[in-house]
Amino acid sequence: MIALPGGTFLMGSDHFYPEEAPRRRVSVDPFRIDACPVTNAEFARFVNATGHVTLAETAPDGKDYPGMIPEMARAGSLVFHKTAGPVPIDEIHRWWRFEFGADWRHPYGPDSSLAGLDDHPVVHVAWQDAAAYALWAGKALPTEAEWEYAARGGLEDADYAWGDELAPGGAMLANYWQGLFPFANQCLDGWERTSPVRSFPANPYGLYDMIGNTWEWTDDWYSEPVAIRKSQPGTCCTLKNPRGGTRKRSVDPLHPEIKIGRKVIKGGSHLCAENYCRRYRPAARHPETIDTSTSHIGFRCVLRGL
Repeated sequence: MIALPGGTFLMGSDHFYPEEAPRRRVSVDPFRIDACPVTNAEFARFVNATGHVTLAETAPDGKDYPGMIPEMARAGSLVFHKTAGPVPIDEIHRWWRFEFGADWRHPYGPDSSLAGLDDHPVVHVAWQDAAAYALWAGKALPTEAEWEYAARGGLEDADYAWGDELAPGGAMLANYWQGLFPFANQCLDGWERTSPVRSFPANPYGLYDMIGNTWEWTDDWYSEPVAIRKSQPGTCCTLKNPRGGTRKRSVDPLHPEIKIGRKVIKGGSHLCAENYCRRYRPAARHPETIDTSTSHIGFRCVLRGL
């Protein structure tokens, strides 16, 4: 783990996606954070020690999903599949498939394995799986503010974790999608899917893969950011150790019938591209239902009070 001193920073962004605004001044207390996302090898040690069964390995209960057809009551998870050509960019069912038998041991589908992937980030972990690992390890999942503070690496007001250019001088500094998503990945970074941790340079704090590779769970319920109003001209206000909203209010307002809470995920993944989901940035954020597991979401942990 890397010890961070805490302090004040500018969180969010006013010129990318609306859910990142407003940019606001935030402070966090000192904490330690994993240098890398939790790997398959590390997660395997947890499972071997505890017998933990992930959500993706558990058949869903029809009582929790009214209207679910009986054929779907089987364990599985969402796996990305590149399309054969251009498709409407808002039709995510074109590249995401729920595959029975896909889980953290079988990241690309039931016939895949972890051979050669010990040092890749674990995927197909739902929020409760990440939280269970953190508890076992004597740690916690980071808040959104802690995560963003760590990802910025002390760079004030930079768009990316390394500056203001995505690929300065053509350098690939993170695992993301180069080319037209979801069908033409040029793989200039060397990887079609996840990459081993530490494959790309660390940020100024010595942290790897804060950007790209896999999205990462945080402990905050999703809500719209808020900023403290200035009481009078010239005053400066700072949000101290901010937290997200409530589980009830994190439910997707476009689908209020689906009463499943959503947590904030951060960092983008190997599927983020310039033409789709430009969330390979510290300020980027996205809501994810806590019962969701996919082939591009992982996590790392923090330790507070030191």
